[in-house]
Amino acid sequence: MPQRHITPEQDRHMRRRTRVLGAALAVLCFGGLLARLWYLQILDPDGYAARAADQQLRDTVLPAARGEIYASDGTLLAASVTTWTIRAAPRELDDALVEPAARALSDILEIDYAATLEKLSQRASNDCLLRRRVDQPMADAVRQWCAANGAQGIQIRQDTKRVYPQGDFMGVLLGFTDVDNNGLWGLELRYNTELTGQNGRVLTAKNAWGYDMPTHYSTLVEAVPGNTLTLTVDANIQHYLESALAAAVAEHNVACRAVGIVMDVKTGAILAMSNKPDYDPNAPRTIVDEATRAAIDALTGEERSAALQAAQQAQWRNKAISDLYEPGSVFKLITASAALDTGACAPGDLFTCAGKIRVAGTTFRCANGHVHGTQTFARALAVSCNPSFIQIGARLGKERFCDYFAAFGLREATGIDLPGEAKRSEYYTADRMGPVELASCSFGQSSKVSYLQMLTAVAAVVNGGQLMQPYLVQRVTAPDGTVLRETQPTVRRRVISEETSRLMRGMMEGVVTEGTGKNAAVAGYRVGGKSGTSQKLDSEDEHARIASFVAVAPIDDPRLAVLVCLDEPHSWTTSGGSLSGPVCAAVLAEALPYLGIAPQYTAGELETDFAAVPDAAGRRVEAVRLELQELGFGVQVHGDGERVQGQYPQAGVTARRGSTVILDTAGGYDPAAEE
Repeated sequence: MPQRHITPEQDRHMRRRTRVLGAALAVLCFGGLLARLWYLQILDPDGYAARAADQQLRDTVLPAARGEIYASDGTLLAASVTTWTIRAAPRELDDALVEPAARALSDILEIDYAATLEKLSQRASNDCLLRRRVDQPMADAVRQWCAANGAQGIQIRQDTKRVYPQGDFMGVLLGFTDVDNNGLWGLELRYNTELTGQNGRVLTAKNAWGYDMPTHYSTLVEAVPGNTLTLTVDANIQHYLESALAAAVAEHNVACRAVGIVMDVKTGAILAMSNKPDYDPNAPRTIVDEATRAAIDALTGEERSAALQAAQQAQWRNKAISDLYEPGSVFKLITASAALDTGACAPGDLFTCAGKIRVAGTTFRCANGHVHGTQTFARALAVSCNPSFIQIGARLGKERFCDYFAAFGLREATGIDLPGEAKRSEYYTADRMGPVELASCSFGQSSKVSYLQMLTAVAAVVNGGQLMQPYLVQRVTAPDGTVLRETQPTVRRRVISEETSRLMRGMMEGVVTEGTGKNAAVAGYRVGGKSGTSQKLDSEDEHARIASFVAVAPIDDPRLAVLVCLDEPHSWTTSGGSLSGPVCAAVLAEALPYLGIAPQYTAGELETDFAAVPDAAGRRVEAVRLELQELGFGVQVHGDGERVQGQYPQAGVTARRGSTVILDTAGGYDPAAEE
């Protein structure tokens, strides 16, 4: 083969092509690397940094304690306690310790062995949950086992748990939290942001095998607790209300729960609020009603789940603000106030009750078939006469009736600082109200308002005519003691004049002294009120009633207003004055002296309600017991002796009938002591 000779020009051309190709390859390779480097450093600078940090650091969260909740008297209502959550990093656990660890931890933590073994056997896993929120002894037992066996990868992390020290108390007000300490209901939900603290962190360096390095490679960021809430609710008054309400529910077989609210009429502050039955916020998912719980337990599958969820929602619901009801004759206070304020009526005006009245072809009857005859405006309120109030409503007229209905705040939510309040009530506007609707609304039927709306309106009737903004949280305080927010009483608007309010207070006292509210009387105090027995118009049971009473005391200088409503009582009567009036009286009888409002007894009250304690010294125990019981005292005997050697109160002290006299006894009986 003849040799081909490369000319100098060809050689130069080939070298040029080689250099170009080499340059192109260099640009391609290094350009790609530069582009990748630019992407990592400019466009995604945190990606590899995060991966590196994940390999080199362990980030442990230190949960912040949720803020505490206190009653106005200092009673602790909600707090956070320290607990520990047990987690594991299976890839850090020695192979030989997987089965022993699963067995030991399942015993200590009281969890399933098979599930624990399955979790620890996932050797590539860096994190798995074993059990949340264990107590100190259980956490210490885990720590001791790990130390004794040299186990790596079992993590004991500090945690917090929400607790309610008072137990079954104020459940519908306080609400509760979920497993992550986020508020789910009540004040816990409404003030979740304020109560939630700022979590801390512990950053710990890890070596190449994933084990923690010495503590001087750790960084600690302290957790900051949440803010503290101080409520307007007084725990003692709340106890008075809950006790009296629970007793009424049991005594009168109340089917659809009871509602009670105590309000400071001058400020709008809620001093107590309860639904009965209530639930324990420490175990909110446990159904309180035994019959309902048994019915749910008898179901299975999805049907059981749906029934359980419905029962829980009903149990958590704060009926005082979320439900609407026909207020019945308690609403006559609003009609009466509007009629007096406009001048449509005066307290001495006369009205006739023939037992029934016919309006535009519809017959309305007086409650319980009463025929009151001719009576004054004030007397019509005292005896709760429906035909008279239909006439009063007609004098007022639908335009003015609707104006005052709105002015008293009965069309809109009260704006109380709780979640779940009904947004609006059910009512007639003037353009949709005919004579029949006006007649029905005048004595408290055909309109539906919330229980809190009704009490707030009544407070305006008696406090001089000012509609107050109801509220529950008095103060929000930072962890360092700084007051972040303090609620001041807020007047929403003036509704009636001070003179009208004064007249209404006098007429309301007449309801208790001479009318349907006699069972709400409290010895030593001037009490005003109004009874109500409303028909549940939307109920399938035509006999379903709500027995209600609102009481105000002292009526000459109002301080407290108490509303009690028993929804569907099954007792000897459904009268609000008979069933709910005594509950109001029981609350006021304890709350007024507790607040430092001294009783002022009339001569008649002193004679009928009090007696002097007799001298029992040296006398036979049974003879003294009999005498004390005849005087109306209770008796408590200490010791097994036959004669009395000491007593409390001392002889001659004037004490209220029904109070207890304590007798200390000793030795045998000496007949000479009786002579």
